[in-house]
Amino acid sequence: MHLKEVRFLHKSFPFTTVYPFNIEAFNKTSSLSLQNPITFFVGENGTGKSTLLRAIAKKSGIHIWERTEGTRMQVNKYEQLLHRFIDVTWSNGPVPGSFFASEIFNTFAEVIEEWGVVSKEHLKHFGGKSLISQSHGQGHMSYFKSRYRIKGLYFLDEPENALSPKRQIELLTVLKKMSAQGHAQFIVATHSPILLACPNSTLYSFDSAPICPIDYEQTGHYKLYRDFFTERRQFTGSD
Repeated sequence: MHLKEVRFLHKSFPFTTVYPFNIEAFNKTSSLSLQNPITFFVGENGTGKSTLLRAIAKKSGIHIWERTEGTRMQVNKYEQLLHRFIDVTWSNGPVPGSFFASEIFNTFAEVIEEWGVVSKEHLKHFGGKSLISQSHGQGHMSYFKSRYRIKGLYFLDEPENALSPKRQIELLTVLKKMSAQGHAQFIVATHSPILLACPNSTLYSFDSAPICPIDYEQTGHYKLYRDFFTERRQFTGSD
């Protein structure tokens, strides 16, 4: 593993009444140990998974290819500041890496496309061809299969959003293969029971305070899908 631990600096929190510092799970969690090459953040929407994922990435020096936001009526100026109030411990010093989220992938792909116009060599780390000329799912998989061959720390925020179930299994295979080779570490926020089934991984539940490890079969996502497939009529109302 490249990253060993994440610690919450509670005494430095500016307050506990404004997001994200008002999230109970953050206030009641001292640290998260990263003992496996793949760590999953799991929980319902609004529990802080993506917020913490971004904060760890920023604290680790990983660039996030954000779009410039338009004007909003109300802006929470503290929303992007959590990284200032956490600390991380490395095994052997910082390593490069990347942050993936489907909603910002197009921005990244467009930059790569411009680089590719200058030199096709820039595309070799991303499947060897244009990312934007492929479907969303194809482009994402081209990126995963190529980028994760490189030593690094990789953050994925709900990567299943543009992937079919078949593609999710394909990504699961990539995560297993690359992590087993020892050069790549992954931290993933997801709702996908397919990805959560990845062996030799740690699952942290954000549905409780403090954040704590959880077994795959105990996650709400697994239970919901299990119940749906075994008692489909109950959910659909069909005879």
